[in-house]
Amino acid sequence: MDTIWRTQPVLEGEHVLLRPMVRSDGPAIVEAASDGRLWELFYTAVPGPNSIEAYLDSAEAETAYGRAMPFVVIDKASGRLVGATRYMRMKREAKRLEIGTTFYAKSAQRTPVNSEAKLLLLTHAFEVMGCRCVQFRTDHFNQPSQRAIERLGAKRDGLLRNHSIMDGRVRDT
Repeated sequence: MDTIWRTQPVLEGEHVLLRPMVRSDGPAIVEAASDGRLWELFYTAVPGPNSIEAYLDSAEAETAYGRAMPFVVIDKASGRLVGATRYMRMKREAKRLEIGTTFYAKSAQRTPVNSEAKLLLLTHAFEVMGCRCVQFRTDHFNQPSQRAIERLGAKRDGLLRNHSIMDGRVRDT
């Protein structure tokens, strides 16, 4: 079971390919985030030209600690990297993890990309990794993400008030 929680898979569907993120993906990640200038959204943390190195450093560190598996999302029709997502806050002993740090280029939003990527991630988490709980978290102000999560059929469990501080702003999650 431990190797399942340490070996990052490649997940492929009809519309998307999720593969492990590598440092050389940095420019393509910034390009995807540039479609909509997503790093300017106040309620989320999407890497931009000035923060991509810290983003990649964090992904590498969390992977090395066994707490995350970061993926890039490739749109199979175009072959283009259109976003990123990850398993995070992984707790093998509790058989739980979170799917998060997700963003998609504006042109990929409200397409089959997110639904299929989440289905692949959820299926792998429950059926291969043996998870009992998979969690999504989003900023209280991030209404587009909340609607996307609801479209997946996820159940809202509640609101974590004053959960964290993001760029000096106290965040409800």
